[in-house]
Amino acid sequence: MKDLRLLPKVRDSWSYLYIEHARIEQDNQAVAVFDAAGKVAVPCASLSLLMLGPGTAITQAAVRTLADNGCMIMWVGEQGVRVYGIGMGETRSSRNLLHQAQLWADPQSRIGVVRRLYAMRFPGGLDESLSLRQIRGKEGIRVRTAYARASRATGVPWEGRSYHRDQWRATNPVNRALSTANSCLYGICHAAIVAAGFSPALGFIHTGKMLSFVYDIADLYKAAVSIPVAFEVAADGPEDLESRVRYTLRDAFAHTRVLQRIIPDIEVALGMIPTPAPESDVDAALPGGLWDPEIGEADGGVNWADVEGH
Repeated sequence: MKDLRLLPKVRDSWSYLYIEHARIEQDNQAVAVFDAAGKVAVPCASLSLLMLGPGTAITQAAVRTLADNGCMIMWVGEQGVRVYGIGMGETRSSRNLLHQAQLWADPQSRIGVVRRLYAMRFPGGLDESLSLRQIRGKEGIRVRTAYARASRATGVPWEGRSYHRDQWRATNPVNRALSTANSCLYGICHAAIVAAGFSPALGFIHTGKMLSFVYDIADLYKAAVSIPVAFEVAADGPEDLESRVRYTLRDAFAHTRVLQRIIPDIEVALGMIPTPAPESDVDAALPGGLWDPEIGEADGGVNWADVEGH
């Protein structure tokens, strides 16, 4: 294979690192974080996502090093709740995106993906005779049950999902914990989706947002990961809540092997059979191809006025 970035090893990486009020610079062949406490080296080659919070500065050399090592950078709001921008992922091939777009554009294939995404959340699968509206009803019951189960296990009262970004501190602790946990879960799903060359915007269940496909995939793991963690942390009190959620969730991601599951789960949902990348598929040093309705793809980087017969 000419370009190893066709198959990024997301499953072998750490999940994410959140940093605020610090400066990030290149340090030899890696990067380091400088703050009031001193310097901390960051093993960027084994990191999937770096979340930059308020008060963070990063040098151009550090960004280049992170990009070379396949670590996606995300600029986020306080505690990682809002996402303002992201960097480009590791892959240089568009074949996964083209496959996703083809499924998304055809109503029949899209409903097939929707059904598979829902079926993956139920251990016994789903009856094929169920309508989409009936499936949504079963999914609502499943999520409601997950909240009730976590509430009973931790003793944290649950009165429903409710929060307002502009009144963050007025929101009760468990809802703040859920928002923080879900934001981190969206972050690593986003990192894996972009790293593998899919579009975060082309959702099948969700639609109309630039992160629609991120929401589709993250919903596979909420009941098992982010919901239990949020209730567990909220049960210990509101002090330093968001920070404790991030640390606990990072351990939970490692324990449940979420990063090892995301891309295989996407391949299952999109009906893909993993195959070795053809050796000539992508060479990062060469220009991309040109679409042609007759031959499929023509060579790029060619002045076709100089080609015989044109």
